[in-house]
Amino acid sequence: MAQELPSTPHLLHSLNKPGSRNGSKLAFLGVNPKRWCSMHQKHFFSCRVHARARSDVLIAGNIPKRWYNLFADLPMKPPPALHPKTHKPLVPEDLSALFPDELIMQEFSNDRFIDIPDEVIDIYGLWRPTPLIRAKRLEKLLGTPARIYYKYEGTSPAGSHKPNTAVPQAWYNAQQGIRKVVTETGAGQWGSALAFACSLFGLDCEVWQVRASYDQKPYRKLMMQTWGAKVHASPSNITNAGKKILHDDPSSPGSLGIAISEAVEVAATNADTKYCLGSALNHVLLHQTIIGEECLKQMEEIGETPDVIIGCAGGGSNFGGLTFPFIREKLNGRLNPVLRAVEPAACPSLTKGVYAYDYADTIGMTPLMKMHTLGHDFVPDPIHAGGLRYHGMAPLISHVYELGFMEAIAIPQVECFQAALQFARTEGLIPAPEPTHAIAAVIREALQCKETGEEKVILMAMCGHGHFDLAAYEKYLQGDMVDLSYSDEKVKLSMANIPVLVP
Repeated sequence: MAQELPSTPHLLHSLNKPGSRNGSKLAFLGVNPKRWCSMHQKHFFSCRVHARARSDVLIAGNIPKRWYNLFADLPMKPPPALHPKTHKPLVPEDLSALFPDELIMQEFSNDRFIDIPDEVIDIYGLWRPTPLIRAKRLEKLLGTPARIYYKYEGTSPAGSHKPNTAVPQAWYNAQQGIRKVVTETGAGQWGSALAFACSLFGLDCEVWQVRASYDQKPYRKLMMQTWGAKVHASPSNITNAGKKILHDDPSSPGSLGIAISEAVEVAATNADTKYCLGSALNHVLLHQTIIGEECLKQMEEIGETPDVIIGCAGGGSNFGGLTFPFIREKLNGRLNPVLRAVEPAACPSLTKGVYAYDYADTIGMTPLMKMHTLGHDFVPDPIHAGGLRYHGMAPLISHVYELGFMEAIAIPQVECFQAALQFARTEGLIPAPEPTHAIAAVIREALQCKETGEEKVILMAMCGHGHFDLAAYEKYLQGDMVDLSYSDEKVKLSMANIPVLVP
């Protein structure tokens, strides 16, 4: 029979007793008693493990108390969002049907820092701070002199970075007396995060999940339902937007743009309901900067400075969340890393799209935003990285890209899953399909360092785990996965529908 370790409180007490046998019991199991006691005493008193036996894992002890707003430090401000009907610059009152007052203020804010409410920090404490991990085994496999670090956000209850904004969005809605929120989701990471957050504050939650992901990832739907959310496949017959899409294409795989149209329609036509968005908008990226603020402190603590920072990008919340605080340091002359966004070859808004005013949704209900876009009615092929199947990029990230502060590349999904297996079989973590794009780019960079002999420090955004995405891995392992690409003709048709604005 396997021997069990004594409980932490009992062991801490009994190790102080003369002649205690618990120390020898730990030694018999191959555990250093003093080391075990030190590590678990910290766990016992803080309810979170902040000390790890592995030298390649760092968890800083404090959660940042403020979000960072890059908008305040940009030398040239991004173009304003426009009202979808008048094409006049958006004012806060234009968003009152969709968002609570505090989030609207954050969307328009020019303050450099915004305080995080204590109640939100308390919930963040369930999983934050998240670990910064050195990928030593991957480095060894690649034979690279580069040092690879990844900021791992998969420790949250929902398994990704999305609760970083879902929790404050739900909290601000609850504070204003809102009882129901609606949203869209692609792969289901955002829908899961919002369902989790709503369960904490007693909010009703209704989610439109992109049909392709709804079919590919049934357990994400069940996860949302477990937290109390109502989930619909999008396009649906519930909304006018969904009915129109199904009328035109009954077999539509859906897209994030379509799902946004459906959720926005419900929020705009029901006074007791507000809308929550998981990416792209300023206040969403603001909340995600807790990732980069933590990471800056962690890298400083170990005396490392990143030469290259890499992250996947669909709407841009994870990439922006990690990189925006580093851009601040870059603007101040303290750091100068290369910032590289990686998008799917099947939906390359940064690398192949145009920088223009376009709708955030397919039907054209949302404000017009200046962003890199493939056209608001572009429906990407159903790749497994459902969270990256979005026709546009966050306006702030698009603007930063235009200013030349970052670069972007696109990688096909087969190469991404090849990289994911290398990562999983060395580092142990099974990545979600979205960050496999970042992993593939990191491997490219690390192998380039192998050729040149450069000892670069590579930092990667690892936005979540892939425990609910194993069907995608099964398809790859069986040799059935193929690279999907966008159709030039389809993009041409979609871009022809981008609004032409008259000055």
